Amino acid sequence: MNPTTILLLITGYFGVLILISFLTGKNNSNKTFFTANKQSPWYLVAFGMIGATLSGVTFISVPGWVEKASFSYVQMMLGFIVGYLVIARVLLPLYYRLNLTSIYTYLEGRFGKYSYKTGATYFLISRTIGASFRLFLVANVLQFIVFDKLTFFG
Repeated sequence: MNPTTILLLITGYFGVLILISFLTGKNNSNKTFFTANKQSPWYLVAFGMIGATLSGVTFISVPGWVEKASFSYVQMMLGFIVGYLVIARVLLPLYYRLNLTSIYTYLEGRFGKYSYKTGATYFLISRTIGASFRLFLVANVLQFIVFDKLTFFG
């Protein structure tokens, strides 16, 4: 595929995302954002949970990992299943019973503000590091596939 076409597709994709967010984001509150007024069907929430754990890095790195480590990736998948079951059986009922939107409000109520701040800080640090690695990988892939082939970049 032509690199210019890829750039146009990426630009169009982001344009559609911005348009959708503009059209659907009016008159919403934080409660609506975090809980969807508790009107979302379970399968939609399940796909959202799984989708939040996947990224483009998954599709780039997992095939190489499976080739290198053989079936050890299956152990990770089994761990994901166990983790999802624990979330479904332990955390979600707790969230509904205590009317929570995140684990951090539970930490604050149960262990105090220091625990809440510590947990939130570690979360932000881990998400920042993870996002930076994902951005770095995507930038490298785009550089290799698209920008190295464009004539006005060298």
